[in-house]
Amino acid sequence: MLSPLRIDAAPLALDPVLAIPGACPHFRRDEEIFGEGEEASHVYQVVSGAVRTYRILRDGRRQIDAFHFAGDYFGLEMGEAHRVTAEAMTDASIRMIRRGALSELAARRGDAARALFRLTAENLQRCQDHVLMLGRRSAQERVVGLLLDIAERTHATAELDVPMGRQDMADYLGLTIETVSRTLTALQDEGLIQLPTVRRVVLKDRQALERMVD
Repeated sequence: MLSPLRIDAAPLALDPVLAIPGACPHFRRDEEIFGEGEEASHVYQVVSGAVRTYRILRDGRRQIDAFHFAGDYFGLEMGEAHRVTAEAMTDASIRMIRRGALSELAARRGDAARALFRLTAENLQRCQDHVLMLGRRSAQERVVGLLLDIAERTHATAELDVPMGRQDMADYLGLTIETVSRTLTALQDEGLIQLPTVRRVVLKDRQALERMVD
């Protein structure tokens, strides 16, 4: 069975178009891939594992803006510097693509330009969905929405391999770690999910969970 955290398990419609050779270094769990403010000379793709991107707020709190799974591209910037820091959440292999090479490809080929536009639009939509979630959803709705998002993006049916810890979930959802833990326990008590381990979640009643965030 293929792991949902490997690139060969993900549908990669953009890959044939953006097939530019690049280095593929390995990063250990919690190792930095690039830092906020560093030169954005490359675009990155998760080959295996998972990545978080975040900013540190003025008061020292961490706000995670996105999680990236196998096949996802990240680090595509409008300016010359990265706006966020990227770290491996698990041991991860990351493909590095020179930004200049992508620009040259897009200038030569219309399909590549369209692929980059689609990638940018998808990232923007995900950011807009995140803002809506933070502003309008209850704690329970936020946690359920994240579980369903992981299921969709890793192509899982019922049992989820959850690469992020409770603190990561809290920093993405704008909640405390205690609230995330209580909410997961409450969902388990209601028979909606099962928690075999800290990093495994079984969706016992996916339809009921989906109705909670519709």
